Amino acid sequence: MTRLQTLLKNVTVVRPDVPGADDGEELDLGISDGRFVRVERDIPAEDAEVVVDGRGRLAFPGVVDAHQHWGIYNPLEEDTETESRASAQGGVTTGLTYMRTGQYYLHRGGPYRDFFPQVLAASEGRSYVDYAFHLAPMSREHIGEIPALIQDFGVTSFKIFMFYGGHGLHGASSDQSSFLMIPPDERYDLAHFEFVMRGVQAAREQLPDLAPHVSLSLHCETAEIMTAYTKLVQEEGALKGLAAYSASRPPHSEGLAVTIASFLADETGLPSINLLHLSSRKALTAALRMAQVFPHVDFRREVTIGHLLADIDTAQGLGGKVNPPLRPREDVEALWEHLLAGDVDWVVSDHACCKDEKKFGDPRDDVFAAKSGFGGAEYLLPGLVSEGRRRGLSLRRIAELTSWNPAQRYGLPAKGTIGVGYDADLCLVDPSATWTVHADQSESTQEYTPFEGFELGARVTDTWVRGHRVLEDGVVTGAPVGRYLHRPGNR
Repeated sequence: MTRLQTLLKNVTVVRPDVPGADDGEELDLGISDGRFVRVERDIPAEDAEVVVDGRGRLAFPGVVDAHQHWGIYNPLEEDTETESRASAQGGVTTGLTYMRTGQYYLHRGGPYRDFFPQVLAASEGRSYVDYAFHLAPMSREHIGEIPALIQDFGVTSFKIFMFYGGHGLHGASSDQSSFLMIPPDERYDLAHFEFVMRGVQAAREQLPDLAPHVSLSLHCETAEIMTAYTKLVQEEGALKGLAAYSASRPPHSEGLAVTIASFLADETGLPSINLLHLSSRKALTAALRMAQVFPHVDFRREVTIGHLLADIDTAQGLGGKVNPPLRPREDVEALWEHLLAGDVDWVVSDHACCKDEKKFGDPRDDVFAAKSGFGGAEYLLPGLVSEGRRRGLSLRRIAELTSWNPAQRYGLPAKGTIGVGYDADLCLVDPSATWTVHADQSESTQEYTPFEGFELGARVTDTWVRGHRVLEDGVVTGAPVGRYLHRPGNR
C-alpha cells in the first residue's frame, strides 16, 4: 500500500453526501498527492509520513464560498492574497468571485477575450485557496462570447445585476455608459437581461456535454422601486443608518425582481437559475412561489452569513451597508425559518473587502454616502456552525449548505465532501470555542466589521487546500497554493 503523505487522526468527519451521519463519524483521513485516498477507521500511524492529531475536533469539507468579490474596491492582485487568507480563516478552500467589466474591478470595458486574461494574470500565484470566477455579460458583445468563455476559460456561471439598469452600485444613477462602460447605443435593462438568458441557453444547447454545469445567477432588486423609495426615505428624514438603507431598498423590490427574473427564465427556456443573497421573507416567498409556477426551472436559492447573523440594529454601524441591505430582525428570523425548512440551497459570505477610507463617505454618518459591501468569509463556517447548531441545524446539513451543494451546481466535482478521490480540502472546527469577533484579528485588510463584538460558539482552527495546510492553530501559514479552477473540473 502506498505510504500516505498526511494522516489525520482523532477527528469527527462530517460528510454531506453520506446519509444518516448527521453529527459526523469518527474516521481517520489519509491524504496523498492532494487527494483523500483513505477514509476509514483506525489507519495505522506508521502508514503515513506526517500524522496530525485532530484533537477531537470536527473535520468539515472545505467550504466552497460561491459568492465573493475580489478586486472590487482594492487591486485584484492585493485582494487575491489578503482576502484568500481571510477566507482560510473561515474554512473556505474554494472561492468563487464575481467579476465584470466597467467601473470598479479592473476599471475597463471591452470584450472578455481581452479583459479576462488580465484577471487571470492578476490573480495567478497569489491565492491561498483555490478559486474561480463568475462573469457578467454587460454588453451585446459579451453575450456572443459566452460559448468561448465556457470552452476556452472554463467559466460556466454568469450573472445579471438587475438593479444596475437605473440605480448604480451605491445609489441612483442613470449614466450607464460611464459606470458600466458599455457602448452608448446599448442599455443594461430588462431587454438585455432577456438576451443574456437567451445567450446562456443557446450556449447550453451548443455545448450539451457541458450544459448541466452552466447556470445564470441574478442579483434581484428593482431599480425603479429603489430609486423612488430612496427619494422618499431621504425626504422624510425619519430613518437613519442601516434602517434607512433597508427602507430605501424595500423587500418587495426583491420579490418583484425575483418574479420578473423567473418569468424571463421561462420565456427563454433557461432552466438553471440561481437567486442570489435573498435577504427577506418577501424575497424568499416570491422565490418559492415562482418555483411552483415554473416547476421546469431548476431554481437555487442563496443567502449570506451576514443576513443570517446581523440585522439593522445589531450590526456595528454603517460598515454593515450592503446590497441587498441588512434587514430588521423579523426578516432574519424568516431566513432561518426557510433555511431550517430546507428552502435554501447554499450559504455564502458575499465577501467584498472595502477599507475604511473607501467605505465611509462625507459626512461619515450618512449611509447613502457610504460604499456597499463588506468582508465576512472569515466568519462563514464559524458563524453557521455557531448559530445553526443553536437552532437545531445538523452538522451534515451545514456541510451541504457550505460545500456540497455549491460544488455540485458550479461544476466542481472534485470539491464539496470528504471522500476517496476528492480533493483534500478540509478544515478543523472546534465546536466548543467561544470567542468574540474583532476586526483586527482578521487577515482581511478591512479595518472594521459589522460583526464587531459578536459572540460565536465555534472556531476554525486548521485548513487544508488539496493537502496543503494553509491555516494551522488559527494562523495562516506557508505560501499561496491556490489554483484557478477551469470548470467543469474532473474528479
